[in-house]
Amino acid sequence: MGSTFGHLFRITTFGESHGGGVGVVIDGCPPQLPITAEEIQVELDRRRPGQSKITTPRKEADQCEILSGVFQGKTLGTSLTILVRNKDTRPQDYSEMATTYRPSHADATYDAKYGIRNWQGGGRSSARETIGRVAAGAIAKKILQQIAGVEVVGYVKRIKHLEGNIDPETVMLEQVESNIVRCPDAEAADRMIDLIEQVRDQGDSIGGVVECVARQVPKGLGEPVFDKLEADLAKGMMSLPATKGFELGSGFAGTLLTGSEHNDAFYTDEQGNIRTKTNRSGGTQGGISNGENILIRVAFKPTATIRKAQETVTSEGEAAILAAKGRHDPCVLPRAVPMVEAMMALVLCDHLMRHHGQCELL
Repeated sequence: MGSTFGHLFRITTFGESHGGGVGVVIDGCPPQLPITAEEIQVELDRRRPGQSKITTPRKEADQCEILSGVFQGKTLGTSLTILVRNKDTRPQDYSEMATTYRPSHADATYDAKYGIRNWQGGGRSSARETIGRVAAGAIAKKILQQIAGVEVVGYVKRIKHLEGNIDPETVMLEQVESNIVRCPDAEAADRMIDLIEQVRDQGDSIGGVVECVARQVPKGLGEPVFDKLEADLAKGMMSLPATKGFELGSGFAGTLLTGSEHNDAFYTDEQGNIRTKTNRSGGTQGGISNGENILIRVAFKPTATIRKAQETVTSEGEAAILAAKGRHDPCVLPRAVPMVEAMMALVLCDHLMRHHGQCELL
């Protein structure tokens, strides 16, 4: 099912929304990395449901268990397995969806591909799958920080038409976590929260954009041609649930500029490092990191499962009306922030290890 991601730092996620649990197996984690379940839990708490009035009311502690790969507080270099058990399951809320397709969800396509699906909470297509990614991302973040001093910070840039004014060069995690919508612009955050509550009360949903910056990224990460750094970042981000768009640096706005306007001019700083005066390239050139900040944006669609009645069909092709039950986010953006950070860290960690393996042996 394409549940494995990465080359040297490789993860395989497992589990369904209302099954026994979800988690991840990590291969390639370096040995002797100090790590605890409590460190991983910090990131899972940012992703978990029921954390605020604008997220799904499903109550899951998402408590992680390290089943293998760690001994006396350090990684062994062997496969590292992390499990989160599902507790607050209500499969009966989804019984109608066993035969009635949710518009814009994965129900119909899973049936078309496999001829069978777990309809309880969406099964494998549920965003609960991302628990494994976020857990693995916590470890990747620590490797990046310890080896290269890399810092990854994501935040909500836009909810529907409301956009925050955020400086990616200076934004800090504390600012992101200062409000429940995870937008560091406090004024914009208040308006975003009001809009999400309004849409939720109407039984509807909205989408938006998460922006993410990685600072202090070493030069040289990325493999030319098919495994360009931005290509792997795009794949990682677009593999997240509900994603519909990816941008790096200037993104689509760069198409409105001329070459002379868009090019990042080189200069040598006081330490003798070759830098760029601007960063419209978003931290990569030719698919390889250039030492500037990596800046990406990921578009998330409105949540597909909503309480508002919608026209649809059953698995037999009969016309039907569906007003979904169950517990769902009116806007996925606040909980998507740690997911985007995790995928950024996983890609960078994998490429850091690949770069060391090829280019620093001789």
